[in-house]
Amino acid sequence: MITKRSLLKSVAAAALATMAIGTAFAADITGAGATFPFPVYAKWAEAYKKDTGVGLNYQSIGSSGGIKQIRAKTVTFGATDAPLPGADLDKDGMIQFPAIIGGTVPVVNLEGFKPGELRVTGPVLAEMFMGTISKWNDPKLAALNPGKKLPEDNITVVHRADGSGTTFNFTDYLTAVSKPWADSVGKGPAVKWPAASSVGGKGNEGVAANITRIKGAIGYVEYAYVKKNNMNFLQLQNADGKYVSPDDTTFAAAAAGADWFSVPGMGVSMVNAKGASSWPISTASFILMYKQPQDKAASAEALKFFDWAFSKGKTLATELDYVPLPDALTAQIRSKVWNQVAK
Repeated sequence: MITKRSLLKSVAAAALATMAIGTAFAADITGAGATFPFPVYAKWAEAYKKDTGVGLNYQSIGSSGGIKQIRAKTVTFGATDAPLPGADLDKDGMIQFPAIIGGTVPVVNLEGFKPGELRVTGPVLAEMFMGTISKWNDPKLAALNPGKKLPEDNITVVHRADGSGTTFNFTDYLTAVSKPWADSVGKGPAVKWPAASSVGGKGNEGVAANITRIKGAIGYVEYAYVKKNNMNFLQLQNADGKYVSPDDTTFAAAAAGADWFSVPGMGVSMVNAKGASSWPISTASFILMYKQPQDKAASAEALKFFDWAFSKGKTLATELDYVPLPDALTAQIRSKVWNQVAK
């Protein structure tokens, strides 16, 4: 029986296979962007290749890189966790739709504690990333974790060094829950990190590697990277005042109330969602494609891939603790969004 752990361990191998597939066949699909969904895209690509003989060459370069690549028309689709506003989509002549749902997770390198053993609220988390809380035994952290012997270690903030939808999602949350953060830092795919002790890493991979390396570090990564690297995460207080851990059920709870077509390009924010079980930093990852593609055949192949992923890739997604889109929503994407792409 294949376990989640074995599947996660195979992500890197699948990614390498995917890259090799992409260079072997000229007709293969090309995409670039967000590192957040890369583990599931790699698994989908591996299975899709077996089913259809068509591969996916996906460059995991960050959301800002994906937007640049699709605008430069060097790939068939771009992927971003920071959705483009409707005005930009109209100007560029592009469609945008969610492909998968997951969660961003605060992770730490702190000896003596199990994953999820320590708790934090949104405002206190913001203070840690601002640098106003700079030691692990700070009284505010101690008050949230009674009975826990917190070390005197300095806190080192690890953040993304590249333009990142994961950063957008994380700073969107901090902006929603902390007025000091909103007033001094704000949200975006790249921000000026205020903490005096901070280190950048490229991609979710780079952030995970730096946190693993630096004692006392705190950072943020997509949940699949938490699982893959067996990282220590913090429980987080949600909008209903409940402390929750990240997993597919808490991500799904946050997504349950999303009104996808209330925003142009379906760019709904799910941060700090209501609900006792909701993970407060849940997000979707989005796909960008041209309405009038230069290569209509390649564009059609990309839509076939996502159609397959929506219908046949659900189990692979849930095994990696992502949340597949519900059938009712994917039916609407097919009828309301994909029909705008010229064939």
